[in-house]
Amino acid sequence: MTVLKTQRKAGFLISQIHQISGRIFARKLKEMGINDINPAQGRIMFALWKNDEISLKELCERTSLKKSTLSMMIDKMEREGKILKTQAREDKRELRLKLIDQNEKKLNEAYLQVSVEMNHLFFKEFTESEIDHFEEYLERILFNLKGFEKSIK
Repeated sequence: MTVLKTQRKAGFLISQIHQISGRIFARKLKEMGINDINPAQGRIMFALWKNDEISLKELCERTSLKKSTLSMMIDKMEREGKILKTQAREDKRELRLKLIDQNEKKLNEAYLQVSVEMNHLFFKEFTESEIDHFEEYLERILFNLKGFEKSIK
């Protein structure tokens, strides 16, 4: 195990990056005429765009949101006509989720465009090698955190 200095600022920096990038992302979406979706809902929709239909459990894993938080958001998105909830054919206890929003294509295109713009902002003046290393470090941190979270459940 590596011995760390008593105070490191990585967690604080990650938190700041999360807050600021969320505000910029939302502003960019508004500039494209998308006002009715927040960044957390965007994470849900992004996961659903990559899959035609997935279970609530899968969505929890892909978004790193707790089931209770995700359930409330899914209920709201269902009332807004963005998501359809159904029972799985093979296991009636399993909840399946699917995007049904009429503006899905516009939202998808906007999210992809803003995601590309955000990547340009994030990695301005970084080399490809620096980006690769940075992402590897983030994946290791995420792995550590997920491992710890599983150990305390």
